[in-house]
Amino acid sequence: MLDVSIAQGVLHCSNINGNEEFVMDCTVSWTGGTGARSGMGFLAETGSGHVLVMDGAPDAAKPENGGQNLAPRPMETLLAGAGGCTAYDVVLILKRGRHDVRGCSVKLSAERAETDPKVFTKIHMHFSVTGKGIPAAAVERAIAMSHEKYCSASIMLGKTAQITTSFELPEA
Repeated sequence: MLDVSIAQGVLHCSNINGNEEFVMDCTVSWTGGTGARSGMGFLAETGSGHVLVMDGAPDAAKPENGGQNLAPRPMETLLAGAGGCTAYDVVLILKRGRHDVRGCSVKLSAERAETDPKVFTKIHMHFSVTGKGIPAAAVERAIAMSHEKYCSASIMLGKTAQITTSFELPEA
């Protein structure tokens, strides 16, 4: 079970079962109340000691309710996180298979629901894996393993979105 609390504009989540092996912490603070440039900016401080800045889209009708487009939007960071998670898996699986991987990128495109909550409904991930002599079947297998077994982010997003993949394999 998760304990979620909001105090003074700070969202804090933690696992209340005391099972630290599965705990991940992140504190997200609204920066708009500090006189920051954007009224809808947020600063996320991760449990691993990193900082991520997010901002909302500008709102022409009510500028005070919109951001300044100074940083990625929260849903963009969610999509980027899924891309990073699955690309990490693909590279690791290929390296463990002793393939000569020289590069990997994944371009994600997503569609969202038209009404709130505007969840992702479709996500397409196109991988470009470069290397020497990597069989296409190995890349296909690595992508499938990531999406079916290892990538927590894309498996979670797959609960609301249809996820499709494709890849290209240019020789390095």
